[in-house]
Amino acid sequence: MNVIMLLKHKDSLKYIYEDNTLRQGLEKMRAHSYTAIPVITRDGKYVGTVSEGDFLWHIIDKKTSGDIEEQEEFRIRDILRPDFNPAVKISVGMDELLARAMNQNFIPVTDDLGTFIGIVTRQDIIRYFVNK
Repeated sequence: MNVIMLLKHKDSLKYIYEDNTLRQGLEKMRAHSYTAIPVITRDGKYVGTVSEGDFLWHIIDKKTSGDIEEQEEFRIRDILRPDFNPAVKISVGMDELLARAMNQNFIPVTDDLGTFIGIVTRQDIIRYFVNK
């Protein structure tokens, strides 16, 4: 089995850019009922994933009021955790995907140059192994 068979392509997903404001990120996540969302550069490189908790901890750490307009002065890159939700390359094996799914709701997938091409969800991995 190849990861491509489980891949949800970037064109069918929502993601945010690292230079988006926190307000833009929060609004996009809320509009799509996401609890976490991939973050990419303007040239398409995967740089991480941001979660609801990242926004919450930012508000607490910066002692902001939580007012949405106040979040316009901060960028998504300011709250990214470098070790959270690492990507795999398109050539990854199913065993590695399964191992990652133990700790991640979705696994970002990149090409050999680090360009974000999509995600594989935990649900799709479980479905694959159940049907196997």
